[in-house]
Amino acid sequence: MWNLPNILTISRIIVIPVVVALFFFDSAATRWTACALFTAAGITDFFDGYLARREKLVSRFGRFLDPIADKLLVVSVLLMIVAFDRVGPWSYLPALVILLREIMVSGLREFLAELHVGLPVTKLAKAKTTVQMVALGFLIVGSAAPWWIPAELIGEIGIWIAAAITLITGYDYLRAGLAYMDDDNAAPPPDTQDKP
Repeated sequence: MWNLPNILTISRIIVIPVVVALFFFDSAATRWTACALFTAAGITDFFDGYLARREKLVSRFGRFLDPIADKLLVVSVLLMIVAFDRVGPWSYLPALVILLREIMVSGLREFLAELHVGLPVTKLAKAKTTVQMVALGFLIVGSAAPWWIPAELIGEIGIWIAAAITLITGYDYLRAGLAYMDDDNAAPPPDTQDKP
């Protein structure tokens, strides 16, 4: 369990309370510190999976914890950004869309896990995560950015783009899961029974 990819995943969870706490001590320094920690956590999201595959260190613990760590990080920052008015009211809607999608996909993964069916991450979903992380980074910094960087505007536009992609990927995931929700076809097809 204590291999490098899993440690990187755990570090992503450990950094969350620090990032959240920095919102309560608002200054340019704390905003940039929170952004740096959030960015570092986002980078570990790439490297933990890459290292696990390259070094053949994929584990059940890692497969379980990695998506949870991602969602905890994103949801925590989204809630704090809204709570501390780092976005305008018009951006509450995309934040809510992203939050609801994360809950839906988590529930869907749990349901399909009981049927021994995997729900692979699509390339579009990875693009959504990238846009989302970049947008949240800009919103964490907000008005502390240099005058020539419209961080708040970039962040809010990014959140809307991420929400649009979220709707598409959420629908794709739901459509994939609906095939297993028919009571008459509750058992998964033979070729999916052994998938992680």
